[in-house]
Amino acid sequence: MNDVIKNMIERRSVRKFKPDMPAREDIEQIVQAGLYAPSGMNLQGSIIIAITNKEQRDRLAVLNAAIMGAEGMDPFYGAPVVLIVLDPKNAFTKVYDGSLVMGNLLNAAHSLGLGSIWIHRAKEEFETPQYKQFLADLGIEGEWEGIGHCALGYADCDLPAAPARKPGRAFFVD
Repeated sequence: MNDVIKNMIERRSVRKFKPDMPAREDIEQIVQAGLYAPSGMNLQGSIIIAITNKEQRDRLAVLNAAIMGAEGMDPFYGAPVVLIVLDPKNAFTKVYDGSLVMGNLLNAAHSLGLGSIWIHRAKEEFETPQYKQFLADLGIEGEWEGIGHCALGYADCDLPAAPARKPGRAFFVD
C-alpha cells in the first residue's frame, strides 16, 4: 500500500491534546496542503485562518461552546492550534470545496505526526458580528461562510482503533 493511502486509512480524530505548540514549519505545511485541495472550476476560493494565539483561540472556544450549548467546555479538546476554513458565501461549491480543504488539513497533520479533529459550528460563528469584525480586523473583505475548524496539536492519547468498515458501501460496474 502506498504511503499516502496508508496515511488516510490510519488517520483518526484526536480528542485530547498536549499544550505544546507544533513547529511553525509544520503548521505552514499543513496550511499549504489545505490550499492545494481541489475546488470547483479551480476557483480556489477557500481561505484558512491559522490561530496560534492562545488568547484568540480561547475566545473562539468560548463562542463555539456557547453555540453548542456547552458553556465551560473546550470544544477544541486543548489543541493549541485551530485552523479555520471559510469560503465565499456566494460560492456555489463552498461546502464541497471547504470540505476538501478540511480533508487535506486532517491528512496532512497526521502525515507530520500531529493529531487533529474537525470541529463544526464555524458557520454559526462567522455569522456573528464579533467574528465578522474579526475578519475585517484581519483585512479580509467580503461575505464568508465558515466551513469548519481543524483543531491540531500533539496527541495526548493513543489513537483509537479504526472501527470496522460497514459492508455494502462500494459498488463496481464492470
